Amino acid sequence: MTDIFGVPLPALLGQLLLGLVNGSFYAMLSLGLAVIFGMLNIINFAHGALYMMGAFLAWMGLEYFGINYWVMLVLSPLVVGVFGLVIERLLLKWLYKLDHLYGLLLTFGITLVIEGIFRSFYGVGGQPYSVPDALAGATNLGFMILPNYRAWVVVASLVVCLGVWALIEKTSLGATLRAGTENPRLVQAFGVNVPRLVTLTYAGGVALAAFAGVLAAPILQVNALMGSNLIIVVFAVVVIGGMGSILGSILTGLGLGIVEGLTKVFYPEASNTVVFVIMALVLLVRPAGLFGKEK
Repeated sequence: MTDIFGVPLPALLGQLLLGLVNGSFYAMLSLGLAVIFGMLNIINFAHGALYMMGAFLAWMGLEYFGINYWVMLVLSPLVVGVFGLVIERLLLKWLYKLDHLYGLLLTFGITLVIEGIFRSFYGVGGQPYSVPDALAGATNLGFMILPNYRAWVVVASLVVCLGVWALIEKTSLGATLRAGTENPRLVQAFGVNVPRLVTLTYAGGVALAAFAGVLAAPILQVNALMGSNLIIVVFAVVVIGGMGSILGSILTGLGLGIVEGLTKVFYPEASNTVVFVIMALVLLVRPAGLFGKEK
């Protein structure tokens, strides 16, 4: 069996796959954060709680109503998106012209409320969610065993991330969104309803978090703290990629997931801190992030 730096090839590839799966979640969550910050100028700390909410909705749909994974993969992001729409209309819309700190504190408070509600009903223990039958099992590639569900997570996240990037960067709707955040009065003069665009942008950003939560449910045990355990790393990813950079968030999320997976192979003691070490180094050299625009 081939070894690379003393590590068996199947073990190395297995860790790379695990890192790529984690990187897929980092990419989707940091993409939603980047969209919300870039378009609304809000640091959405509630993103992790809404990711957890998406996973819990999928579990509740199956547990209480018998709704399968594929339906909840669509329904859960829609429900969380509507919930985000309510949050934006009732609370966030008053903060757009204020300092970022106000939005951070408000969304942190929303996080505590959401997590508190789910903890009061379900505690902090994990709720199992089985892999859908169509994606059960694994494929033997010869050099490694590839779990079908993990392969699906990587493919689905890449398709969604690239689709969102193309929508924002390559379409007239994306151009209208960007123009509406930079000069809302001018865009409104052309008959565009800018407040509605902003609301839908926030709803779409949090729906991405819920989509990631549904994808994560069969891999991780669904629990009330799954979002708070991940959101700090995701914020580090956003900072490294560049606040508000859509493509930067996607590439950085995937890249850091792979780096994290390799670190677990060659230096496991640093696997929990490698992302933050990279963030510190990037900020020293390029404070705006790898893909961010210098002011």
